[in-house]
Amino acid sequence: MLRPLLAAAPLLLLTQPAVGQQAPAPPAASAAPAPAYGPAIGLDEAQALAERTVAEARKRGFRMAVAIVDPSGELIAFLRMDDTQFGSIRIAEQKARTSARMKGATADFEKRVLGGRTVTLAVDEVLPIAGGVPILRDGRIIGAIGVSGGSAAQDDEVARAALAEAR
Repeated sequence: MLRPLLAAAPLLLLTQPAVGQQAPAPPAASAAPAPAYGPAIGLDEAQALAERTVAEARKRGFRMAVAIVDPSGELIAFLRMDDTQFGSIRIAEQKARTSARMKGATADFEKRVLGGRTVTLAVDEVLPIAGGVPILRDGRIIGAIGVSGGSAAQDDEVARAALAEAR
């Protein structure tokens, strides 16, 4: 009976504030609800967006992978620039998938984790690294873009620039 309690003790210590410290405040509730899903982005539009993203990356001297997914997070278009690190293939896909399925930018998830909301790391299939951004049409999510190959901030910058050019 004592063994299970002793085994859990280190976990309790990690989740409890130190003596004299307050527990971190929960994150503030979002003012607006997440946008609704709309019809999926089409192949031609997804390919054009991926090509614009590659052009943005080239302008900045980056080698990147770009994934465009539908609202459910399933891949529609993908481009990988020559000599992009192979690890960026899955990372770009996962950033896009996270953004679409969770209805938000992965940069927001990254900020939450860095702010102490580490419970986010326990959510299956969530990659809290900037570079995934929802694609909106008429205020509805029609897909998402995921970019990988630079720093998280560079990935996010390139994704947002390509989306802004599309509008």
